Amino acid sequence: MTYVVVGAGPSGVVAAETLRKADPASEVVLIGNEPEPPYSRMAIPYYLTGKIDEAGTYLRKTDGHYDINGIEYREGWVASVDAGTRRLALEDGSSQDYSKLLICTGASPIKPPVDGLDTPGVHHCWTLEDARQIIDLAHKGAEVVLIGAGFIACIILEALVERGVNLTVVEMEDRMLPRMMDETGGEMIKRWCEKKSVRVQTGVRVTKIQQVDGIDKDHLIVELDNGSQLPAHLVVVAAGVASNTSFLNGSGVTVEEGIVVDNRLMSSVDGIYAAGDCAQGPDFSTGGWSVHAIQPTAVDHARVAALNMVGQDAPYRGSLVMNVLDTMGLVSVSFGAWQGVDGGEKSVSVDKQEFRYLRLEFDGDHIVGALSLGRTEHVGVLRGLIQNKTPLGEWKAILMADPQRYMEAYVDHSQ
Repeated sequence: MTYVVVGAGPSGVVAAETLRKADPASEVVLIGNEPEPPYSRMAIPYYLTGKIDEAGTYLRKTDGHYDINGIEYREGWVASVDAGTRRLALEDGSSQDYSKLLICTGASPIKPPVDGLDTPGVHHCWTLEDARQIIDLAHKGAEVVLIGAGFIACIILEALVERGVNLTVVEMEDRMLPRMMDETGGEMIKRWCEKKSVRVQTGVRVTKIQQVDGIDKDHLIVELDNGSQLPAHLVVVAAGVASNTSFLNGSGVTVEEGIVVDNRLMSSVDGIYAAGDCAQGPDFSTGGWSVHAIQPTAVDHARVAALNMVGQDAPYRGSLVMNVLDTMGLVSVSFGAWQGVDGGEKSVSVDKQEFRYLRLEFDGDHIVGALSLGRTEHVGVLRGLIQNKTPLGEWKAILMADPQRYMEAYVDHSQ
């Protein structure tokens, strides 16, 4: 039996290790497409700030980890999948046979329709090579424009600020973190950033980037659709991501937002599974199928898919939308159906002056979603109440009047 895992991020590495442990007699091949040992993209901001070196981003720190564990690691780009012959074609002309295949190819940054996006000095922040290029340009006092203010962008934002640059954030939506926070939370995070000397423009699009001649050879001009221009030594693009699935064209694998999988993480083609940011898997909150591009979901997918590949029956109950973000000391959290459900109710507590906000969303006497801003105590309890579908009973009325008492409700139902 030859198990092949394509993609060497957290999902791929955990899957390969799970396959090796669950089926010791098998052959396990892990294919990555970067000239680095498998690493965590979530560690890149720490590398940018100098808190860790490149080796600190590696997912496994032991020399020879994959050889020691009987995992064959190959570097290369998969060009296509032939499900009939169970063979992968790689872009270097080589091939790889498989008995069962797990696709963990993750996602890639979206390139917004901006003229001049390929100008020198414009970079995404997605790979270690991207980070090296940014470090060269993001010196103290440099003018930097960050395109995007979503989850990934806000992680990059903090790293850039720690490098001492003069930062301007440009977000096309009407608020920061539009897919994680409502208007109240997004506005509070914007004010917090501005309080920390970060310039933020929302509801504005970048239309053009151009290099200009001058004393500073790295000088760029960023044009906005409101008619203004921003000078920059560096432009960082963080405008969202899309699943890496184009190599599956012609394979028979059904792809929508991502690779559509069942509750065993198998695709529409027998023997082909998917996990992580490229997988459109069961959604705990909606009962439908969604791509949840977060590392905890990627790792959960990996374990479940690997166990099903070796013949164990491991159903997946669905991933929960969740994000936890620290933006220069302001912690924001979103769980589940934080925008609410049809016929549901909500309870809100807000202190804009102190940057504290809590929003609970109810479906009957269950909490189905939550937003929290400016607090770190017991926020994990909100996730537990949602995932356990805890019936609140009399606590529903109490939390409607004062949502901050959710810890008491949790303790009462744990006894």
